[in-house]
Amino acid sequence: MTSYAYLAALLVSISGLAVIDLRYRVAVFDRPRPALLTIAIAVAAFLAWDAAGVGLGIFFIGDAAYLSGVTIAPEVPLEELFFLVLLAYQTLLLWRWLDRRARARQEAPA
Repeated sequence: MTSYAYLAALLVSISGLAVIDLRYRVAVFDRPRPALLTIAIAVAAFLAWDAAGVGLGIFFIGDAAYLSGVTIAPEVPLEELFFLVLLAYQTLLLWRWLDRRARARQEAPA
């Protein structure tokens, strides 16, 4: 059975992060080139991790009713790519927000 429910949920979630980023200019909408490069490097590293896990027989798709059935590599569903983008993007937003907060505290008068 093919379903795009999980992919749709991932895209909605990534869109929500983008709206937050746009509103507060935290990462991609503040400094697009380094932010997108950071996300791309993180996704590439996680895909390498996935490839190692698949090669060792640790990771596999299994029976999942909410997946599209499209794979980008053996045992790596399309949704994995978007999940990794979501993971990297939300981590980058959190890191940049915490950094801004720490800097604001350092600059605030005592």
